Formats: sequence, structure tokens, C-alpha cells
Amino acid sequence: MGMSLGIERCIRRKRNTSVNTYVSTLRAKSVQYGRRAITKQQQLSVGVSCRLFRPTYPLRMSQQAGYSPSFKRPADIMRMRRKRSRSEAGQGSTGSPGQSDSFPAAGVRPFSPGPLFSSHPRSGGKRRNPFANIENTYSPKKKCLVYDEEAADTSYKMKTWTDKEGHDEDMSTETRGSLTLSERLTEAEQQEHVFSKKRLFSGDDSLFDEEEEEVKAPLLKSPQAIAPASISPPVCSEYPADWSLKTRLLFTSPLTLSWAEHPRAQEEAAGLSQHCRAHFLSLPHSLQDPRVCPELRCAFQQSLVYWQHPSLPWISLFPRINADRNFTGKSTPWAQDRALQQSLMTEWSVSLSSLYSLLKARLCPYFYLCSYQLTVLFRAAGLGGSSSITAFISPTTRGLREAMKAEGIEFSLPLVEKRRRRSSKEQPKLNEEMECCELNEGEDSPAADDEEDGDDEDGSFSWLKEMGVQDKIKKPDSISIQLRKEGQTVCVDHRPESLVCVDGSHTFTLINFLMSCKSLVAAAGSQAGLPPTLLAPCAFRGAAMQTLKARSVNVKSQVGSTFQNISSLEITGPILPSSLHAITNLLRPAQKGNFSAALYTHTPTAVMNSHTPTLQQSPVESVDLSGCGLHPASLQQLQQTSGLGKMALTHLYMNNYSYTWKN
Repeated sequence: MGMSLGIERCIRRKRNTSVNTYVSTLRAKSVQYGRRAITKQQQLSVGVSCRLFRPTYPLRMSQQAGYSPSFKRPADIMRMRRKRSRSEAGQGSTGSPGQSDSFPAAGVRPFSPGPLFSSHPRSGGKRRNPFANIENTYSPKKKCLVYDEEAADTSYKMKTWTDKEGHDEDMSTETRGSLTLSERLTEAEQQEHVFSKKRLFSGDDSLFDEEEEEVKAPLLKSPQAIAPASISPPVCSEYPADWSLKTRLLFTSPLTLSWAEHPRAQEEAAGLSQHCRAHFLSLPHSLQDPRVCPELRCAFQQSLVYWQHPSLPWISLFPRINADRNFTGKSTPWAQDRALQQSLMTEWSVSLSSLYSLLKARLCPYFYLCSYQLTVLFRAAGLGGSSSITAFISPTTRGLREAMKAEGIEFSLPLVEKRRRRSSKEQPKLNEEMECCELNEGEDSPAADDEEDGDDEDGSFSWLKEMGVQDKIKKPDSISIQLRKEGQTVCVDHRPESLVCVDGSHTFTLINFLMSCKSLVAAAGSQAGLPPTLLAPCAFRGAAMQTLKARSVNVKSQVGSTFQNISSLEITGPILPSSLHAITNLLRPAQKGNFSAALYTHTPTAVMNSHTPTLQQSPVESVDLSGCGLHPASLQQLQQTSGLGKMALTHLYMNNYSYTWKN
């Protein structure tokens, strides 16, 4: 007993020196006291006591919570491997040096990702990391509270999930506290594996059933997913009529479009002849090889034809608005020759009269007049849902509208009137409240208010005389008052809202007005003295037959990670509404119902799709237009009322013989 007390006192005094120094000191003291040398067990007790009485330094890895007792230093592990390899070589073992009996017991978590080690290690398994810390891989156990309805005390229990679904065990606090460290680590591993598959937000088991049902149920993205297989999606076989002029068309298709260019001489002649005779061929619903179908190539050449006056081979006469650069550097012999200008205008007037006569006789469905300032569309009776001849002018100015009024031409501003009706419907209550306020304020002197209203209507300024400032203030003249009242109509000049609609017999007066209107022809600039361009789908007096330019190109487009061959067809020129419809009707069977188109619109003509409610509507069958020279399908489309408003088509898609579009 005295010996142990002496050792402890010595340790307390010498705690800053090494254990070996303590042991040597004690041996010397034992010799001095005549006692036996310190045994190995006493030396170990000295080391334990030394660790107990060391000063409080930061905890080492071996002293941290959760430290594994099976941890060994790298030097010890390498020494054990060398020793094991020598022993196995001497015994003739065929096992790997890395696989030995030194694995941890079953249920102890290794310091590396992967399954638990069992008592019989697998060959070729992943070795544990000797430098890992259990704190890096240990995750706290996930628990959930479950209400036990069967228990009489209505208490809550801890519920843990095992890797076998549907089996759980209730653990109380006492049972959980009696588990060893290895068992707790095993349970934590199993719970982490299960909870990684199922996110538990509640203690109710029905949540797992709902998640499983949601995974098994198919995702419904469209009505077709739940519709029976016998019900096919709706097919749109037609797109709305577009009365705007197009300057360029770009068709693309996965099938080749090279059949549309370089026609043979016989095919081109047949197409032009069929156009003049208004003879149309019927094509099959689907073509196997369009390149060997002469009927298709003839019909395509027929759809490219249009008629134009005047026609100058060295100058492009469409478009005319903002097209001065097209005339720059070109020869214009009529610019300084008054006699030549008069001759051009005389021929132009004859052509315009011929077109209107054909329109009135229903032998021409429509035609366009393109000036350097405006564009006019004349439509025959029965087109666009109207029972009379209609004309649309865009854009216009106040001066042009005043000149039309002076000639006795009655017209309307459809977009301005539509905006007025909309504003009147949106603010009826506000107007009523304002009127009530005015009546309440004027109850004291109603006679004076009546006099003021009469004075305002007459344009007099008697109230200035009452104030004595009639000589100091300049009175506005009648023209200024009228401009102020018409300020709303003046602000729409050169805008889409300035669209003018003329119908009925006033269209004949409009023709005479256009023939004598000097502002229709530019007096200066690159277009000086050149009459407007007339465009029509059928022949008329003084017109020249023209064809649109078509060019086909094959390109490769990247679709995902692969490249797909795409064929494109570009058509340029003044593309009329009937030409657009005829071309798309030919591409339908040739491309097997799969193509897309980008449409480039002449901007001033986009508003000509506006619907005018003031026009008298008529059924499609009430007007006979069979002799106008259009394809029956194109004629049927143009007879319908356009629903595009003041917009025009920009993209056209056909997929499985069904149309979709953008405007």
C-alpha cells in the first residue's frame, strides 16, 4: 500500500517527464528501500496513472466520442501485413495478404463507404481506410414519433425502420439505452439506407402507400394520354385567310424540296397554259416521289404566276414604300420627261379601269395598288364575308381623308371605331358619375349653364368679355378649333389605326379619285413620275405576266446530338394570298403532310385582315365566283372572314396533315 502511494506522489510531482523516467526513478527508490524491482504490471499501472494526471490539453482522436477501439496506426498495419504475408507464405496459403482474420467483428461499421463487414470477409472487397474518423461517416439515427392507439396510456413510442419493408420494431428508452455501440452503429446504417429511399415527413404509414401509388401511376401531360386509342386528335386542315402581301416565303421539310426548281421546258409551258385557262389538276393525297411527278411540277409553276403593271425589267416595282434604295443608281428616263410621265399615267389609268371592270364582273377576285405612300386592296363581292365590293387603304393621312370627303367618298376607320366602342363599354359608369357631378354643381344656375353650352357650340367667347380680357387674349380661329376636335384622328396618321374602309358604290368613286389624285405619284425623288404598281392574280389590260422566284437548298441541322438533313425552299416576290394557299396545297401531298414555313409580311398590308362589322355580311354560297380564275380550295378560304385582326401570319406549321400557325 505504501508502495502505490509513493508511486502516485512521484507521478504528481513529475507529471511533465516521460513514463520511462518515472519507472527508472521508482526502480532506484525500490533498491533504496530494499524492495524488489517493479514488475511489468506495475509499469502499466504507472502509465495509466500518468495519463489520468496529465494536464488538460485538446483531446486527441483516441479521446473523442465515438472513437473506434480497433483503430491502428499505419506503421502497425504495415508491420502486421508483412508478418501475415510471411506466415501465409510459409503455410502455402493462396489467400490475398490484404484479406485476413483481422477484420472487425460482425456489425462494426468500417471507415469507408460500403456495406458492413461480416465475420467472413469477401474476396476482392474494398479495404477500410485506416485514416478515417468515425465522426466523418457516422450519421445520427433518424426517428419518428408514432401514436399508439392500442396503448391504454395513449403514449408515444419511438419507431425505427429496418431494411425489410413492412416490419418495424418499437423501441422504448430503456431498450435503446441497453444497446452496445456496435449495435447502435448497425441500426444507424440500416436506418440511413431505408430513409434514403423514403423521405419520412410524418409518422403515418399511409404516406408511403401514397408515394408508391404516385410512382406507379402514369404522368398525364395531355388529354391524349387518357383518351381512348380510337379517338384521334382534332385535325385542322385549313389556316385563316391572310390578306397581307408577302415578300418572302421560307419552307423547310425533312423530305427533299428539290423537285420545285429547274422545271423542264414542257412542264413550265404547261403550267403557264393552265394558269391562263384556269385549269387545275387534282393530285393524290400522298406522292411517293415528287421528282418524277410532272403534274406536281406543272401545278407548282402555275401557282407562281402573277400579273403586274407597269413592268420594268431593270427595276423591282415591289415594294414601293421605303424602297428608294431599289431605285438608286438605276436608269429613270421618265424623271425629267413630262411627256413620258403623262404617257405612263394614261396607260396606268386604262389598266386600273380594266381591273375594276373585271372585279365588278366577278372575273377578278382582288387586286392591289401599291404607291410610294400607301397600299390599296380591292376585293370582289363575296370575299372576306362581305356581299359588296370593298376597298382597304393603309396607311392614310388626314389630308387624304379630307380630300376623299371632298369628293363625296364615304369611308370608315374600323380600328379607331373599334377602340371607341371598347372604351365606351369599359367606362360607362365613370361617364355617368361625371355627369351626375356636373348636374349637382349646376343646380343653382341652370340657365347660365345652358347659355354657356350654346356659346361653346357656337364657338363664341362671351365669357372673356365678362372678365374684361377679350382684347388681351388672342382668340383661336375656327380651323384651330376643328383641329382640336379632330386631334384623335390626326394622331393616327401613318399608323395601322389609320386604315380606311370603303364599300359599295363608293369604291367606283374611289377609282376615279385615285386616277386624278396627284399625291399618288411622287413629285420628287427616285420614284418621281412613276405610277403605282398594280398586282392581280389574273390577267388584265396592259399587264405583264410575272413569276415568283423559287430556290431550293439542302442543309444539315443539328437535332440533339445528331445532324439531320433539312431541305429548304425559298420563294421571293410579291406573294398574293391565293398564291400562298396554292403553294401550301401542293406541299401537303409532296412532303407527306410535314413542313413548316416562315412568312415575311409587307408591313403596311398587315392591317388588311381587320374585320369591319359595318359591312353587310353574306353567306359564302350567295355569290358565284367560279369564273374568277382561282383554285376552288383557295376561293373557299378567301370567302371566309379572317380572324387575324390587324396582325398577319408569321409562321405556318403542318404536322401529320394538321395546321398550326403564329401571327
